[in-house]
Amino acid sequence: MTAHDTTTGDLAQQPVGQFLDDLASRTPAPGGGATAALHAAQAAALLTMVARYTTGEKYADSAELVARIIEGAEAKRAAALRLAAEDAAAFTAVTQAYGLPRAMPQDKERRSAAIAAALAAAAGPPAEVIRVAHSLMTLAEALLPVANRNVITDVAAAGEAARAAATTARLNVEINLGGIRDEAARSDLLGVLEQVDPLIRRAAAVERSVRTALAAKPTP
Repeated sequence: MTAHDTTTGDLAQQPVGQFLDDLASRTPAPGGGATAALHAAQAAALLTMVARYTTGEKYADSAELVARIIEGAEAKRAAALRLAAEDAAAFTAVTQAYGLPRAMPQDKERRSAAIAAALAAAAGPPAEVIRVAHSLMTLAEALLPVANRNVITDVAAAGEAARAAATTARLNVEINLGGIRDEAARSDLLGVLEQVDPLIRRAAAVERSVRTALAAKPTP
């Protein structure tokens, strides 16, 4: 695969090493936005794994909740992978807009409008990644009290991955904000950004809870 393949929507089929090669190359995409989405996908996968270890007779009382968590986490994993591909495509469109002719006044006007539209579109996938990360934190908080104690560290790992997804995605929204002319779109994006700091605190709380549980766990 080439770097262009990250825009096709088949990122789930791409080897990790190839993605990292593409990420390290001097190409417009993939970049930080796709990385944010992959953080979210990893968070979702970790939650699904923990939930699948939290099944069977011992966890019968939590079976319905665990089933909902698996369903929700798998849906968010698919969404995150889709957003990684969408982010790569959107950023490529931004670079193409910046490359439009600007020799004549009418060219400059068309180029400026194209850049503004491309930046607004490019802010969409990372903003959605923040929303996905928010949902994943809610799943992590719901799973932690009932999770198999042997894999509770992976709940904290999922929270940290969701935090990384949100903070990385926030940067990718912020870098586009300055060029977005639509005030309604700007207002919506700013509202999404307000979710990030609370999410960071929630991830820290999950980590503290896990570390406390580990400290209280008797030595085998």
